Amino acid sequence: MSAAPLTPLEDALAALLAQAQPLPGGASVDLLQADGRVLAADCIAPLQVPPLDNSAMDGYAVRSAEVSAAGTVLPVSQRIPAGQVGTALQPGTAARIFTGAPLPPGADAVVMQEECTVLADGRVRFDAAAQPGQFVRRAGQDIALGSTALQAGLRLTPAALGLAASLGLAQLPVTRQPRVALFSTGDELALPGSIAPQDLPPGHIFNSNRYVLAGLLKRWGCEVVDGGILPDDRAATHAALARAAEDCDLLVTSAGVSVGEEDHVRPVVEQLGALSLWKIAMKPGKPFAFGHLRRSGNDGNTAGQAHFIGLPGNPVSSLITVLMLLRPFVLALQGASVVQPQAHWVLADFDIRKPDSRREFLRVRRNGAGRLELFANQNSGVLTSTVWAEGLVDNPAQTLIARGDSVRFLPFSELLT
Repeated sequence: MSAAPLTPLEDALAALLAQAQPLPGGASVDLLQADGRVLAADCIAPLQVPPLDNSAMDGYAVRSAEVSAAGTVLPVSQRIPAGQVGTALQPGTAARIFTGAPLPPGADAVVMQEECTVLADGRVRFDAAAQPGQFVRRAGQDIALGSTALQAGLRLTPAALGLAASLGLAQLPVTRQPRVALFSTGDELALPGSIAPQDLPPGHIFNSNRYVLAGLLKRWGCEVVDGGILPDDRAATHAALARAAEDCDLLVTSAGVSVGEEDHVRPVVEQLGALSLWKIAMKPGKPFAFGHLRRSGNDGNTAGQAHFIGLPGNPVSSLITVLMLLRPFVLALQGASVVQPQAHWVLADFDIRKPDSRREFLRVRRNGAGRLELFANQNSGVLTSTVWAEGLVDNPAQTLIARGDSVRFLPFSELLT
């Protein structure tokens, strides 16, 4: 019997996103707590920014027609610091003005102080001609009154929060954070700190996936519930997953969804709900499971279900799968308008002479020439490669790479945030 065909990554992602309906509910949160959250509704500007025409420089506000040539001398009729509003500019005079201060009525230009000379009698000589509108920030040029300043679905950044603050907004409406139960599986796992490294029994390993996954899920706006390590025991696995499904939106496991006698996650999920087990056409990260678990009293709609994602146990395979599939899924649960990173085309400083039959994600970083160099050992168990790397090259199946070729680069600076 021939093996089942591998599922293309893009097909798997489309299937996930089709099930990732934004979670109901949300809240209004203070700006200081809103970084990284997803905006639930358009932010409509209650005022214009800047509110008045103002100076972009420290200098002198003038009528440009009166300073049409260098050497013009005018008396200074007023001084306008930021935060104060001056009086109408009298013809034949200049106003001392500072950055951010409103332009006085009648003025249409600012001459920066570096092009002015203050004379002994208090008048000012302009060493350059003034052009209409120079160094003037027009009212509303940044944000118009009633315009959409921030769009729903935006993942809020410090810059976006600053923009909201400039509009006088103290809070923003955000979508609900997914509650994610995170499990590791296997009696061979030990938690760091539970045993000294030199005392680790043969056949045991320290659980690294727990820390990678928890850290990433928190960065992506999730509330993480640590479910600990599931033992190789069917009854204990059933009890833990059923309990987590009651109050979590998503359950995530690493390892345990294969067909081995000690892999209990798969039959438990199938008993409590439904499971699709795929072999994704990607390297690393082929094994992947997706499904749902019913909650008690489920009436058949999705509100009575918890999503389930099963990841490979190999640490690098787990990480790449998480970046390509889990990240867009949890962002979609939050209603984010952008769930996939933008690829950048960068020149390769390495060769791939034996193309893989699967779409491959290569760990790379920029060198001094700005090109991408390859980590020497691309084995899916080498976690040091993910610390060394600055991102991934997304290399299509059966594709050779020659030094100097332009390749698709996915920086960790975008994937991990």
